[in-house]
Amino acid sequence: MTHVADYLAEVCRIAERIDREKVEEIARALATLRDHGGRLFVLGVGGSAANAGHAVNDFRKLCGIEAYAPTDNVSELTARTNDEGWETVFSGWLETGHLSDRDALFIFSVGGGDAERNVSPNIIRAVDLAKNRGAKVFGVVGRESGYTAMAGDCVVVIPQVAPDRVTPHTEAFQAVVWHCLVSHPGLQVKATKW
Repeated sequence: MTHVADYLAEVCRIAERIDREKVEEIARALATLRDHGGRLFVLGVGGSAANAGHAVNDFRKLCGIEAYAPTDNVSELTARTNDEGWETVFSGWLETGHLSDRDALFIFSVGGGDAERNVSPNIIRAVDLAKNRGAKVFGVVGRESGYTAMAGDCVVVIPQVAPDRVTPHTEAFQAVVWHCLVSHPGLQVKATKW
């Protein structure tokens, strides 16, 4: 097979194996969050940060959920990184935003954070803050051994079907899952144009 055929076959296998009940659980929890006036903070780094910004648009516009991505404000993000450090860039932002038990984090991350390897410590700190404040933690990640998968309330782990392509499949399926959510009849309040 060619790379394209292999890759697309992997996509099909992932779609067949994804935990549908976890996606439904997140949909129900997000509807409750909206109904109780909670806010959704979508966090990601790298390609997952780009996904976070897109998802925020969809959750706000299509589902009527007050949603934010700290990475959308590059000035604040870089000022916090410069002055306070990368580890606290999200938790500092969330503290200023008065994260509370009415709110939730939605983590988009390939690894989900790994303290031992010092990978995505900013996500780990944000998850810890959320848990300490009673906020829910949702996620779409590529590693069940990552911090988000272990500490989160409801986290979809993208099935690994090709160990050398965990990153592209995880980031692609972040989009699949959030688009599934924003088009879910229990969440969507405004129709898309097409």
